[in-house]
Amino acid sequence: MTDVSAPELLLDTHQHLVLADRFGYAWTDGLPALRCRAFTLDDYRNSTEGCGIGRTLFMETAADEADWQDEARHVRSLADDPGNRIAGVIASCRPESDAAAFDAWLDETGPSGVAGYRRILHTEPDALSDSDGFVRNVREIGRRGKTFDLCFLQRQLPLALQLAERCDNTSLVLDHCGVPDIASGDFAEWRAQVRKLAALPHVHCKLSGVVAYCPEGSDIEASIRPYVEFCIEVFGADRCVWGSDWPVCNLTCGVAGWVAAFRSILAAESADARRAIYSANAERIYAVRA
Repeated sequence: MTDVSAPELLLDTHQHLVLADRFGYAWTDGLPALRCRAFTLDDYRNSTEGCGIGRTLFMETAADEADWQDEARHVRSLADDPGNRIAGVIASCRPESDAAAFDAWLDETGPSGVAGYRRILHTEPDALSDSDGFVRNVREIGRRGKTFDLCFLQRQLPLALQLAERCDNTSLVLDHCGVPDIASGDFAEWRAQVRKLAALPHVHCKLSGVVAYCPEGSDIEASIRPYVEFCIEVFGADRCVWGSDWPVCNLTCGVAGWVAAFRSILAAESADARRAIYSANAERIYAVRA
């Protein structure tokens, strides 16, 4: 990665790895750009060369049910090597499991490099996050000083709001700007729901993933600009972080194109706001080393 001035370095809070030689990722089967391919740390370094990305947070990559715990264990070992520049791990978890099993996973992973947890919910039944047990477990994450990333589709944002209201002790991060349905142009409904989430001070917004939802052949920067700018407006520059969502961003413009568009969108922000969104907020929210 090419060195740039320190204030402009990005901390990538959403770096996936597809380690196909070790784990299964059935979700990639329907995506030709990702299917039957590995995306390794070397691939990430090559793809982000010159982008000004300093460090990363590994984001669990939805490994198959038999592999998700081993994925976390393996990437925690990768993070132990400073040369890999992984500042922390956001591990998969299953808050729908019973309290004893859930706490055992937190006991194992929490003390050693895991900054937070995520459960992908847009592929699961809507009722999954509604149970008292699920809420108890997400609150336990907060009690231990870790974060929980919210991964919901636009139509599920009322569910995200309900969960967030019940987990007010936990620092929550809304992934992918709330997964707006950019292709449909339904900006008003997304905006209304995101505004409600932004009113909760313990909810933060990850400016990530949106490029994957752009219509084929569209102007990426023009398509995502209103969504990114609105999130910064309602959450404030002090509650937004950036993430590449690599390699999923390869479905449209790739990581270099995404970084270029993002830097262009943020060019009008103050230097302090850019510094906060690029890295300082993530250091604080995920409690990773500067």
